[in-house]
Amino acid sequence: MGWKSLLLKPYAASIFKNIKYASKNAVDIQNAILLKNIRFAEKTAFGKEHNFKNIHTHAEYVKNVPLRPYPLLEPYIQRIINGESNVLWPGKPKYLVGTAGTTGGIKHIPLSHQSIPYHIRSAIKTGMNYAYRHGHMDIFDGKLIFLSGSPKLDTTGNIPIGRLSGIVNHEIPRFLRPLQVPSYETNAIADWNLKIEKIALETHKLDLRMIGGIPPWIVMYLEKLLEVTGKKIIADVFPNLKMVIHGGVNYQPYKPILDKLIGKKVDYVETYPSIEGYIAFQDEKDDDGLLLSIDSGVFYEFVPSEEIFNESPTRLTLSQVELNKNYALIINNNAGLWGSIIGDMVRFVSLDPYKIKMVGRISQFISAFGEHIVASDVDEVMARASAKSDVIIKEFTVAPEITDRQKRHIWLIEFEKEGSSIQDFERILDDEMKKQNFHYRDLVDGNVISPLKIISIKSNGFRKYLKHKGALGGQNKVPRLSNTMDIANGLLALQ
Repeated sequence: MGWKSLLLKPYAASIFKNIKYASKNAVDIQNAILLKNIRFAEKTAFGKEHNFKNIHTHAEYVKNVPLRPYPLLEPYIQRIINGESNVLWPGKPKYLVGTAGTTGGIKHIPLSHQSIPYHIRSAIKTGMNYAYRHGHMDIFDGKLIFLSGSPKLDTTGNIPIGRLSGIVNHEIPRFLRPLQVPSYETNAIADWNLKIEKIALETHKLDLRMIGGIPPWIVMYLEKLLEVTGKKIIADVFPNLKMVIHGGVNYQPYKPILDKLIGKKVDYVETYPSIEGYIAFQDEKDDDGLLLSIDSGVFYEFVPSEEIFNESPTRLTLSQVELNKNYALIINNNAGLWGSIIGDMVRFVSLDPYKIKMVGRISQFISAFGEHIVASDVDEVMARASAKSDVIIKEFTVAPEITDRQKRHIWLIEFEKEGSSIQDFERILDDEMKKQNFHYRDLVDGNVISPLKIISIKSNGFRKYLKHKGALGGQNKVPRLSNTMDIANGLLALQ
């Protein structure tokens, strides 16, 4: 262990201790955060409109503050952009995050002077805690890379605006900056293909020990490294690589290709970062439950998924949730988001400590025939089916095909290795889908719909689709599933 890791070890030990304390006192800490945020914002325009000064319990909060999807929040954001202060949170936001996905327009989410440090601290504590617990402190004796959006910022209403991952680059603590690559100039390249190539050229001779990013872009970076170096596996490029920190999409379907590219055992550490707050992170090896980030300035509410579109849905606190039920996640944070429906669905896999899995998006599901399939269903099915076959999957998405002649699910798959028989893999997938979802099983067995159909997508087809949509790079990805054929037709049109 080098001098850098020795110096950081006491800090990592204190983070480990604080995480344990927060986990044991989760309910009390959550209640304190709600009241603290309310008191802080009671003189804002939103606080006055919603009677914050007389709110002292969660029940009173529910009576006064309705749930809001982004369109109902947007008028307040527009007031901020127009120059008004003290709208959702005291003063003005430190940053606005501009988001643009493959299925929606641009949204502006505020980051306050109080909230942005929690994003940074939470990301740091994920790496520090895991490294301390599992004997990887020596990663801090080498270089670390986080594949992110451009750090270049524009302004909207005199407020800096950019991607969250790019904004975070401006807030990295001084003690970590010497360890971080790539350079600012390389990170600021707009063209994602050129950027990945420059990053590979800039980093392939370094002692890289940790890689962070969303799985599809980590794969793209590793492939480019092998192309640049002429090596067969990443272990020959970075022999001291110990950790891959990932988030944004389920990594299980990517694990076989990552294992193949890296060529040695490394620890995969999952995170659940969001613009609205750093929500959860993996704290234990080989545990797919993510520890809820209790003390990050966010008060969480949970709405049973079947009630999210009701006029008055049930809003549960942490002390009221149950295991293995799907909940819409509601965010109330220290940047001025109140009763915010962010669109994610989670499921608790442990209540002591509180651990969750992200199971999909409210807007990303398939129920064209009453099957109620969420993203975690298809991820788990793909992982099991791949393990029973000789295929390696690079990327995939699922959509319902509804015509006069045919009603079925279409699985559009980009294969790294196609295997001996697509028909055999189709059958395995269908069998696993029946085991995963009894609604699907009953529909197929009852001949209401046909068994699923695989359509093979050409190499780099998903990347071409994202580039065509102007969404290549950063945190953008093709949704795992949708309730229409729009994305499927877009992919097929580029074949």
